[in-house]
Amino acid sequence: MNSILVRPWIALWQNRSLIRELAKRDILGRYRGASFGLAWSLISPFLMLMVYTFAFGTVMKGRWPEIEAGHTKFAIILFAGLIVHGFFAECLNKSVSLIVSNPNFVKRVIFPLEILPWPMVLSALFHSAMNLAVFMVMRLIMDGQLSMTTPLFFVVMLPLVVFCMGMSWFMAAIGVYFRDIWQVTGVLSMAMLFLSSAMMPVNSVPEKYRWVFELNPLTFIIDQARKVLLWGGYPDWVGLGWYSLMSVIIFCLGYWVFSATRRGFADVL
Repeated sequence: MNSILVRPWIALWQNRSLIRELAKRDILGRYRGASFGLAWSLISPFLMLMVYTFAFGTVMKGRWPEIEAGHTKFAIILFAGLIVHGFFAECLNKSVSLIVSNPNFVKRVIFPLEILPWPMVLSALFHSAMNLAVFMVMRLIMDGQLSMTTPLFFVVMLPLVVFCMGMSWFMAAIGVYFRDIWQVTGVLSMAMLFLSSAMMPVNSVPEKYRWVFELNPLTFIIDQARKVLLWGGYPDWVGLGWYSLMSVIIFCLGYWVFSATRRGFADVL
């Protein structure tokens, strides 16, 4: 177990320059050829928020106690949840093709394949930071204030980052052998959004279905993100501790599966 915990971090440190360049390539490559370039990292979340706000806030009349009390707007509450889900969804959807889309790396014996999820996660974190910047501007415009606990957002996100790293190793390995999983991740990503507290508070869900929302690993992080971004409170440190423990277990299991299956990647590809 110790080696599984330590080896990923050793690889991260030893290949930090390569990981940084790969993350930079991933970020810039997404907007290569676009007229607005990196500006799309700010424009896209705003356009997405407009669609979801109209659909769920205007048409379906999303109900939140804080909105009815006049503390904030639906768009702001929704956006806080979408930032968390956006990070998770990017990691989930891209991880299944990490190995398959880089066959040249697989055939290079000296290339450290285990570092491939790191640039992807760093790229997803970059877009989360851009989304947070848009969120802060919107909060200032719509509510005229920012919570003093806003910087704790990335502390809240840290356990989810560890969770997504483990998930990415697992999905990258599985994606080599079971190509059909590519057809499932998009649906799973949407399910994780609609069956979490991103769209509605858990206490508004009928009690017999509430357990589905509570088991969703995004629900706790979304609730804690709103707590620090909107309500000015401190996160549930005990809950974050337990979540971190679960994330470390997923981290280790994901790395173990990846290490155990990587020898067969070249044969399958």
